[in-house]
Amino acid sequence: MQMREIIDVVRSFEGALVVVPDRGSGLPELAWGDAFFYYAPDGVMPQRSQPYGTIVTKNYPDDERSRLDDPHRFRVNIHVGRDRAAEIARADADPAATDAFAPHPVYGATGWVSVVNPAATTAELVVSLLRDAHEAARARSSRRSGDA
Repeated sequence: MQMREIIDVVRSFEGALVVVPDRGSGLPELAWGDAFFYYAPDGVMPQRSQPYGTIVTKNYPDDERSRLDDPHRFRVNIHVGRDRAAEIARADADPAATDAFAPHPVYGATGWVSVVNPAATTAELVVSLLRDAHEAARARSSRRSGDA
């Protein structure tokens, strides 16, 4: 599964906003080329909420264990909650393994899972988890606005 395919799937979710920073975006250079997924039906990046999923294409400070500076590697990160994360990813999983779920190397304890280069083994579940995370973000947004 390619990064573009994942972005296209998320863009198809009702109310999804996919932010892919670049030189003209005003966002930090470190984030250029990565993707951030939000529930934002107004098309405006939320200022007070975190994305429910991301795709990163390079190592970040204090986050090098997935070896993303190697060519042709990217990592999908999804907030699934602590209980679901424990079901999906073994605590001792290698965060650099491809097509395998692992706790997020930095945010695993807060319910984030990650997959480097999702493929046949993980692609279907990655899409399903992104859809679930999107719906959870929609529900949070609805509760905050009093529409629930």
